[in-house]
Amino acid sequence: MTVTAIVGANWGDEGKGKMTDVLAAKSSYVVRYQGGSNAGHTIINEYGKFGLHMLPSGVFYPHVTNVIGTGTALDVNVLVSEREALLARGVPEPKLAISDRAQVVLPIHRLLDELEEERLGARSFGSTKQGIAPFYADKYAKLGVQVADLYDEERLRRRLQQMLEAKNVLLTHLYGHQPLTPEDLMPELLEQGEKIRPFVCDTAQMLNEAYRKGEGILLEGQLGALRDPDHGIYPFSTSSSTLAGFAPVGAGLPPYAISQVVAVVKAYSSCVGAGPFVTELAGEEAEELRRRGGDAGEYGVLTGRPRRVGWFDAVATRYGCMIQGATEIALTNLDVLGYLDQIPVCIGYQLADGTVTDQFPVSAKLDEAKPVLQHHKGWNCDITGIRSFEELPEAAKRYIEIIEVTARVKVKYVSVGPKRDQLITRNL
Repeated sequence: MTVTAIVGANWGDEGKGKMTDVLAAKSSYVVRYQGGSNAGHTIINEYGKFGLHMLPSGVFYPHVTNVIGTGTALDVNVLVSEREALLARGVPEPKLAISDRAQVVLPIHRLLDELEEERLGARSFGSTKQGIAPFYADKYAKLGVQVADLYDEERLRRRLQQMLEAKNVLLTHLYGHQPLTPEDLMPELLEQGEKIRPFVCDTAQMLNEAYRKGEGILLEGQLGALRDPDHGIYPFSTSSSTLAGFAPVGAGLPPYAISQVVAVVKAYSSCVGAGPFVTELAGEEAEELRRRGGDAGEYGVLTGRPRRVGWFDAVATRYGCMIQGATEIALTNLDVLGYLDQIPVCIGYQLADGTVTDQFPVSAKLDEAKPVLQHHKGWNCDITGIRSFEELPEAAKRYIEIIEVTARVKVKYVSVGPKRDQLITRNL
């Protein structure tokens, strides 16, 4: 077996949850290696429809060990409530392992996130207010709290005191909020520690042993390449690396471990949150695509916010696949486009100075960029029941070929609906 990273090629919302759920069937471990509860993965199976925000997407398979890796932003309350919700709906008890080195999203992180978004108002970055930016700021300022700290009361108190010395200045002078003390946070954190105690372990050691034995490991990414803080549309990015290159770091595996990178690509474009979005549609055209998109339309799994939608962006997708190091593409939501006679594809950007480029530009040049579109014949029929590439209409095959040529990566998987079995696997 191999170590496979499943990552997003664009803004996120590409359908990584379904692909992880499908590939987990032949894996022993599914690992969340970055991000927190600020995005969701939708999965539909025999138990129903689920939106996972903190749990890995392998929780529906009893044989899979689901790992919260060291690089994640662990929101204990979300994780515990999701696990309880699964059990309440008849899902067998999932195997769960939580890194003792993972860091914990604290109540003050959520508070600061909310206060800052309120302060910014119309200038906000579209935060989901889950505390992610303040969490990662504290992590890299060496002010964070590790899971292991929850089991050493005196150490935890010292860590909180050191953090709050600076935070209280912000709370009182910038936000007009009352200051906090370690005692305000300690009871909840100690209780959280007890709730997750049975699952806490050295996950890096566990995964390295599994890797040496040749067991199958899936590394599950959150969001997509264009939300990466280094290579994405900064500052409209998340606060942790969304790239496959970070996956071994966040999981605790050696950098050479990954042998496959599955870049999940949607057959059109969508995103939640603020920032430049060159192919964005508006009005009735956008609403029609949004309404047809996915199982319940294009609305955020966590926020419920309508996703911004647009035509397939070859410029952004080629760039995303490149920086992800994609070895293959999983193409999702191809069935959604079956209502169109002609399907536009963005093949270039016209920049503010009038030049046209097929290379993804820096953020400063995206605001005024306009899409250069090509139109391709649609298949104008329902393909949700098709299970082989050969059975697809010729126009659908041609559309897949266009994506392969423009992204410079072969399409191995084609999703034609939200359910597990609505998937075409090609022999490349």
